[in-house]
Amino acid sequence: MNITPEQITEFLKLNPEFFVGHPEMLIDITVPHPYSGQAISLGERQVLALRDKSRGLEIKLREFIQFAEENDAIGDKLHKMSLSLMRAKSLEAVLQSFYLDLSESFSVPHTVVRIWADNAPDMPEFAKVSMDIEVLAEGLSQPQCGPEVPDEVRAWFGEVGAHQKSFALAPLKEGNLTGLMVLSSEDSKRFYPEMGTLYLTWLAQLAGAACCRFL
Repeated sequence: MNITPEQITEFLKLNPEFFVGHPEMLIDITVPHPYSGQAISLGERQVLALRDKSRGLEIKLREFIQFAEENDAIGDKLHKMSLSLMRAKSLEAVLQSFYLDLSESFSVPHTVVRIWADNAPDMPEFAKVSMDIEVLAEGLSQPQCGPEVPDEVRAWFGEVGAHQKSFALAPLKEGNLTGLMVLSSEDSKRFYPEMGTLYLTWLAQLAGAACCRFL
């Protein structure tokens, strides 16, 4: 009667103490080395497997630490931006502070804000937009990223608009204020469809709340 590998595997699972009663088997049984192909004992092979597993866990731990450090840095930048926006004494100061922080702290090369609200002031940010853009902003429940935007939105960036290869669109919705925040970059990989949008959402909320104070 031939014993199958599956039966051996099942036996060892059901009898984990087998090698405790037969320790010599760990030395007598040889298996190929995972890298060189040379024969090594089962015990040595287990040590190598544990080392590989430990190395993999170490890599994951380094990744987690890196992500945590990056998140801490972004959180610190958002905190500083919040303070700057709170200290602004006018709507013009709010927008200037917002653009400056995005450029210097978050390295966003180009930002455009469009707002439609009651009693809108005579400022570029309140320039009239088409109904299509209003519908687009109203339909966004969260930021949208990718390489394409309506031609009208691209035109907001003026001469540099033709060179923009990735965009992030985030709705501004605060009180009687509705609008759209658009970030863009010449880097096609800066804003991509699969990227996380939590921080973009927070940026838009900060901008909306800060502007709403003066409207």
